[in-house]
This record gives sequence, structure tokens and C-alpha cells, in this order.
Amino acid sequence: MSKQKRCFLLLLAVLLLLPHLSIRGTAQNDELLPDVSAQSAVLMEAESGNVAFEKNAHKRLPIASTTKIATALTALELAPPETIISVSSEAVGVEGSSVYLTENETLTLEQLLYALLLESANDAAVAIAVGLCDSVEAFAAEMNKIVAALGLKDTHFVNPHGLDHEDHYSTAYEMALLTRHAMKNERLKTIVSTRKTTIPHASTDGARLLVNHNKLLRLYDGCIGVKTGFTKHSGRCLVSAAEREGVTLIAVTLNAPSDWNDHTAMLDYGFSRYRSVLLAEKDALIHRMPIVGGTQEEVLLCNPEELRITLPVTHGSIRCVVEASHFSYAPVYAGENLGVAVFYCDTNRDGIEERVAETPLLSCNTVTKPIKKGFWQWLRALFGKD
Repeated sequence: MSKQKRCFLLLLAVLLLLPHLSIRGTAQNDELLPDVSAQSAVLMEAESGNVAFEKNAHKRLPIASTTKIATALTALELAPPETIISVSSEAVGVEGSSVYLTENETLTLEQLLYALLLESANDAAVAIAVGLCDSVEAFAAEMNKIVAALGLKDTHFVNPHGLDHEDHYSTAYEMALLTRHAMKNERLKTIVSTRKTTIPHASTDGARLLVNHNKLLRLYDGCIGVKTGFTKHSGRCLVSAAEREGVTLIAVTLNAPSDWNDHTAMLDYGFSRYRSVLLAEKDALIHRMPIVGGTQEEVLLCNPEELRITLPVTHGSIRCVVEASHFSYAPVYAGENLGVAVFYCDTNRDGIEERVAETPLLSCNTVTKPIKKGFWQWLRALFGKD
């Protein structure tokens, strides 16, 4: 074979490989996208809900015990955490993970939630469902009401524990949205970030030790939850959340043989892409508003709290626009909301600005109306007696 022909064949081979070499692609700043084992995955920035990475994110799949995020959220919306629940016979001996509840023992809803979310106890899931709604089916209906309220179209629950059922499913994307909503509940957020605790053991003086199955709480700096899951049908499922320097990320993988590594790679990628930006310190935004008919000619408006926002590290310029009336009439009272400061940003550096944040502008002081003088006061003023 001639030298020219060999060079031609080598060049042809390289050209044929190029499309395959670009399958994974690159992100901004030529960063490689995470290489994940999961059948379906998503990485979401929690504040905005923006997706930083996805793989088959809208595919309906079984979700195993990550279901229990919705179970806990539903329970806390139905009853206060101190609610006493008597364990029903249906809850005893449920298939899968268990804390070995006994019939008629009583625990608070909060104690059962710790068992549910740390030990992934299926018996605790049924105890909660029956204790609050009299049946698993009625409780699942309440779970689906939350799904509907959040506008989730590819999620449906038939039980509170996540054991396999053809009509029990979600997607990585919708599990991220559900978790984003759930983590706004401070009680739930505290529970899923707890590494271990104890709850009473039946009617004895002993205690059940509960250890969180989520190894990322120990392995990943900043991890704050959320929930593991596994059945033979679903494979390994994991929902995680992590916070660093004001940025919160949510990662979801469904059917992921190497889920711990998947989440580490996804979260690392996310934290390299986002940062927390200080838009305004407390009282830093000052706007002067003219006052008509007052003892002062104007009032100062300012922002009552520090304002931060999470943005891509590559974001463009930020500008602030004050939306307020041209003037106001006296009286005006301190703390009165008289306007709003709106921030716009070219987040993708594509020349298109988005409304990214806003803060109210409150009156910093009180401006009263002048006191009208009566006849005798006017007369005294006329003769210089005031």
C-alpha cells in the first residue's frame, strides 16, 4: 500500500470517529459534561429551578423509596409533627426495609418521619398513611393532590413507600421539582440532613437507632439530603441536595449502578457553574420619593433585607430598575411599601435580559400632615403669641 493511500485511510478513520467523539459534548468554558451511569438523571439549581444537566430527564420510570420525599411532604401538610399515631395492623410486617413496628404502639408523626427518611422504613410509611388517612389508597390520593398542585404531569403515586407498581412512577426532572418544593419545609429539611438519631422502641425503655442510608451526607461536602431508593425493578435511585457558599443544587438519578459517583460528578459540575451574587446589602438601595402635603418634602425608600441570587458564573451585566410612583401623599409611615427594585441580567450572555430578582422598597421614616390650626391658635400666631 502506498504512503499516500495509508495517509488517506488514516484521515478517513479520524473523520469517521469525530461524530462519536462529540457525543458527550462540552458545556460553557469547554467543561466536560458529567458522565453518569444512570438511565435517567437531572441536576437542578434549586433557587431558580434551572436545569444544569440532564439525561433522559423526562422518561417515566419507577422511583422506589425516593417516593418517601412525597410521603413526608404530604404528611407534614396534613398534620403537625407532634401528632400521635397508633400503629395499625396493616403497617406491621410490610415487605422491605423496616424498623419493626408493633401493632398499637404509639409514636409521633415526627418520630415516624425519621424512621421513614433515615431507615427508609416501609412499615413507618404505612403507619403514617393509615394513621392520617385511614388507608394507603386515601393517603396516595393526597400525595397525588400535591403532584397536581405542583403541575407535575409525569408523576403518579399508588402507595407511600415506593414498592413496585405499574402505576407508580415519576421522572428525574419531576422528582427534582418535587424535592425543590419539599426542601422549603424546614422540618423535612432537618430530618433528611440528620445522620442518625433514636426513637422509642414500642412500650419499652429501649430505643431504636436510626442511621441515614444516604452516604453522601458523609462523603460529599455540603450535602444536606435527601433520599435513597432501590428495588430489583427500579434499580438504584437517589435524590441528593447540597449547599455551598449560598448555592443549592438538587441531583436525581434513576436506575444508576454507580449513583454515589454520579452524584459527586453532577454536583461538582454544578458548583463549578453557579455562584451566589450579592445584589444589594440591607438598606443599600436608596430612592427619594417626593411627598405632597407633608411636614417633609420627601421620604427615603430602601430595601429591608440583603438580597442575593444564584447566577451562572458566566453571567452578563446586571442592572436595577426602581418601579414606584412619581410621588405620594402624606401621611406616609415608616415601613410602608411604596415601590420595588427589579434586577435584570443577561444570564446567558446572549443579549437577552431576564428579570432575575426583586425586593420591596419600604419607607425609612414617617412623614405626617401639618397640624391644622384652630381660630384661637391662628389669632395667637397673628399677634406673635405662638
